[in-house]
Amino acid sequence: MPRPVRLPAPARRRQLLDEALEAFAVGGFDRTSMDDIAEGAGVTKPVLYQHFRSKHALYLELLDDVGGQLLDAITKATAAATGPRQQVEAGFSAYFTFVNDQASAFRLLFGSGNRRDRSFSAAVRRVEEAIADAIAALIEADIDTEHRRLLANGIVGLAEGTGRHWVTSGLDLDPDEVARRIADLAWAGLRGIRP
Repeated sequence: MPRPVRLPAPARRRQLLDEALEAFAVGGFDRTSMDDIAEGAGVTKPVLYQHFRSKHALYLELLDDVGGQLLDAITKATAAATGPRQQVEAGFSAYFTFVNDQASAFRLLFGSGNRRDRSFSAAVRRVEEAIADAIAALIEADIDTEHRRLLANGIVGLAEGTGRHWVTSGLDLDPDEVARRIADLAWAGLRGIRP
């Protein structure tokens, strides 16, 4: 193996996370080894272990990383929107652009294999809850906090279920068109909220 190019620690860590994302997206957690990731990144296994104490720790950090990227995209998109209806569409647009542009990250985050491991499932649930919290804060209706959180979790489920269907079916879709269609559905429901 050629000698790895020396990178500053943060850049090397980012490179390893990116390589791990692709490896896990293809092989899943069980079939992907630290050797596979190290080889794909062009580093030795000891270099990989300098950054991540185990495959499990690497996978958990990766779930947090891609979840944070998705939440950040949604938060930025909804903050830039000019009104409630635009926030709904902008949020879905950010979500489905993520699904389209980062299908490996979406598969990693919402793949069914994560539900078998408690810590992986908890990490995914934290991401879903963070997104639901961001959405709940945007719902403008005369309802109590628990009602708002219930609706926000429903919207998260709507997006996740649509994203899963899209990725597993292999459909070639325009993310903005998907966002418009799902936003129309969500907005119609949100407009009908009663206290």
